[in-house]
Amino acid sequence: MKVVEQIKQPIAYEMDLFEQKFQLSMSSKVALLNRITHYIVNRKGKQMRPMFVFLVAKMVSNGEVSERTYRGASVIELIHTATLVHDDVVDDSNRRRGFFSVNALWKNKIAVLIGDFLLSKGLLLSIDNNDFDLLKIISIAVREMSEGELLQIEKARKLDITEDIYYEIIRQKTATLIAACCSLGAASVKPDSAHVESMRKFGELIGMAFQIKDDLFDYGDTQIGKPTGIDIKEQKMTLPLIHVLNQASKKDKKWLINSVKNHNKDAKRVKEIIAFVKDNGGLDYAVTKMKTFQEEALQLLESFPDSDYKSSLKLMVNYVIDRKK
Repeated sequence: MKVVEQIKQPIAYEMDLFEQKFQLSMSSKVALLNRITHYIVNRKGKQMRPMFVFLVAKMVSNGEVSERTYRGASVIELIHTATLVHDDVVDDSNRRRGFFSVNALWKNKIAVLIGDFLLSKGLLLSIDNNDFDLLKIISIAVREMSEGELLQIEKARKLDITEDIYYEIIRQKTATLIAACCSLGAASVKPDSAHVESMRKFGELIGMAFQIKDDLFDYGDTQIGKPTGIDIKEQKMTLPLIHVLNQASKKDKKWLINSVKNHNKDAKRVKEIIAFVKDNGGLDYAVTKMKTFQEEALQLLESFPDSDYKSSLKLMVNYVIDRKK
């Protein structure tokens, strides 16, 4: 059995029901809108976000979920989908998970409006049901994701990223959404409990590990959907490179910064940068940091009694580290 199927097993019923509720939450009176949202729903990914919501909810409440849990999962998915549709417009990307993106098929104007529609659907789903605590969790995540993206753009121009700034960028850009899923799961069944904050921290730690793993793929030899060296070509400063830059001699540092800034489209030079980072311990350092985040996340699960949901969350944490793409 595939790992993702194994993780999903204890919440298979909830995930099936969620699918139906999620499709309903997207419906509109406008035929064009329904056609596009139908296209989006049928090309979904692994659905890790709703899985986090349901697994955490069931772990902290001894197997219980409520209508709020379903709404929380739908809100996360609606708002996450909205940000992906908008991201594809911002990045001028024609592909999403191997399929044409919304902007590639229906142009930018419609894609932006679709993103806005999904965002408002998510907000209204919470407001109409007085889930203001859930809405606050997701709204903070959206704000942080935007700030993280802008911080990264600002820093990419100067290439002056310290390790601390890098952690802040990935915390906001990637970890904050997974943190929101986990705290939403807890808040949906145990509002105002200490679990809401501890599960937010748990999700944040997984998100940090997840992003470092993604950064490591840039230096890999296997094809994983994105070509190696793509971060360097886009002048994204990731942990392996930042660590090596901080350790390098003045001469090597100058060569590295010049290479990333002015020769990032030169395939031969990108290969040289990758080799330099590997030879100077950049990957080993990043792997160590990633495993630290993983261990801290697993530690936070220890206070809960053993259950299928806890086992699945452990599997999920390890999957983030061990995945091949």
